[in-house]
This record gives sequence, structure tokens and C-alpha cells, in this order.
Amino acid sequence: GAVPPAASADRRAIATPPPGVRTGPIGEIAPAEIPAETVAGRPDPYEPGMKVRREVLGDAHVDRAIETTDDFTADFQEFITRYAWGEVWTRPGIDRRTRSVITLTALVAGGHLDELAFHTRAALRNGLTPAEIKEVLLQTAVYCGVPAANSAFKVAREVILQETTPPV
Repeated sequence: GAVPPAASADRRAIATPPPGVRTGPIGEIAPAEIPAETVAGRPDPYEPGMKVRREVLGDAHVDRAIETTDDFTADFQEFITRYAWGEVWTRPGIDRRTRSVITLTALVAGGHLDELAFHTRAALRNGLTPAEIKEVLLQTAVYCGVPAANSAFKVAREVILQETTPPV
């Protein structure tokens, strides 16, 4: 049915930013260049982010991502290196094995199977065993659904076979 007038007014109040807050497309909010030191005086997280990104995903994966970067994807590549890898993956609160478990679970929940493939490789690189990855995926069946886990098992199995089968 129709939205009651009070609910509509509440939505407008939530959607209206407070005075002094800039609005506009995302590209206008994010700075095009990040100084060597941020406003908070912390060092730029790009280089530590690239280091961790390479350690976790492997040089070959990162090199492919960089080689295929163009004007359309350059800002996104910089964004994930600086923030996902440089701000989050470098934090001391939990180890990389645990971050890999969380990442695998989130990717299964979101149905992001392409990302699941290379993060399964990353999980192995971060010290998870195939048996532990299997347990993570079994757990996701309960909380993310059997169809999501079924698809994830197919992807992870293929990656594990590729990574653990000795070359002939």
C-alpha cells in the first residue's frame, strides 16, 4: 500500500545529510590523489597494502590485475589495494588465517564464486589446510544455505586439486 506520510517524512530526514556534509557521486567524494600522509598523520596504506595483497593472493594474480588495469578500473584497483589490503588486511587484531576464514564465508554468502576461487588459493597460502577449508564450507551450508555451499564446494575442490596435485 501507500507509505504513511510520517514514514515518508522519516525517510527524507534520513536521506538529507546534515549541514556541511558534501554530497554527490562517489567519484567526487573520493580524492583522486592521496598524500603520503593522511589527515590523521598516518602513513599512506598503499605500499603496505600492495605488499600484503601480493603475499596473500600471489604475485601472478596481482600482476594480472595490474596488467589489465585501464582508465575504467584504475581507481578501483587503487581503492582495494589501499583500503581492503592496506587498511584492513594489515590490522593486527586477527591473523591472516582467520581473515581467510571470514573472507571465504563472506564470499560464499554473497555468491561471489570468482573471488572464492582465488581466495581459496589465498587461504591455502595463509596456512589453511584443505580439511579446514572443507569445514568452513560445511559451516556455510548451515548459515548461508546448501545451494551456496554446494557451488562453493565445486569451486574450492577444483582449486584445491590444482594447488595440491603434484605436476606429472
